[in-house]
Amino acid sequence: MSGQTIAGKTLSQRYHIISLLGGGSFGETYLAEDTHLPSRPELVVKRLKPQYTDPENLKIARRLFDTEVETLYKLGNHNQIPRLFDRFEEQQEFYLVQEYIEGQDLTKELIPGQQLPETEVIKLLQEILEVMAFVHQHNIIHRDLKPSNLMRRAKDDKIVIIDFGAVKEISGTQLQNQQRRTVASGTTGYMPAEQIKGDPKLGSDVYAIGMLAIQALTGIMPDELQTDIKTGDVIWKNHVSVSRELAKILDRMVRENWPDRFPSASEALSALQAIASPPRTVISRKPRSPIAYKLIIVVMGLMALGAIGLTIYLSYNQPETTPTPEEEICGNNPCVW
Repeated sequence: MSGQTIAGKTLSQRYHIISLLGGGSFGETYLAEDTHLPSRPELVVKRLKPQYTDPENLKIARRLFDTEVETLYKLGNHNQIPRLFDRFEEQQEFYLVQEYIEGQDLTKELIPGQQLPETEVIKLLQEILEVMAFVHQHNIIHRDLKPSNLMRRAKDDKIVIIDFGAVKEISGTQLQNQQRRTVASGTTGYMPAEQIKGDPKLGSDVYAIGMLAIQALTGIMPDELQTDIKTGDVIWKNHVSVSRELAKILDRMVRENWPDRFPSASEALSALQAIASPPRTVISRKPRSPIAYKLIIVVMGLMALGAIGLTIYLSYNQPETTPTPEEEICGNNPCVW
């Protein structure tokens, strides 16, 4: 069946394939419906094709597949990650059945040549990092974060992360010295050096998210940006006006040397939240309550009464003075000599 479309077929005596959604070297993704349920809900079926099908490599591929199934089951607890419904194997090919997300991916929002405002980029970054913080808490690396793997869900406009690239290892599995070789998976421009070498980290996802944000700010595809010949760091700030705070965060996210990056999405999210909601130093200008106004009136009244009392007190308590000789003789009458 490898190399042939499976549209119109029914797999595992249950999943009727409607149409092809997309594909690549690892396999294809199809829209399907579950014929075992009365409502025949739509779902996604992913066909993964091992490149090497001898017994030893199939054994390795099967072990990888089972490991990735467990991973996807764990992540399916998050509302912004598609749930995994089923997995099966037919004719030496592996299949995943997942929740269908209705919406559009971020390639429709990040258009080459168009720059998004900084406020929108910060919001987008925060949305992605919030989901990836959950993923990284499970010590799982996505490996293929890019606009086409980030869906804007139609029903609530939330970002949904799809197509975890680790599963793609199955397509490139081969036996080398009786051990599994780590296969580099990802997309040029979003994939850092350590991932290209087959040694991805949690920070590799941070790099991809940072490059995606720089793409949104500059309108330039990541693989079209130049890099510093000394450090290898991407050069991007000359293409756009950006605040110093956001530039500092993005620079750290996309450092060429992975130890210099944020170690995971959680740390990058904390730094972003600090500039997205800075602590206020101005006095609150909330309207006063009626009780506050009454208290002010009472205080002002007491102050007025105090001032009147003080005036009266001073008028009755003038200091005595010694009369002059003229005042002693004439009293209050004018003196005539």
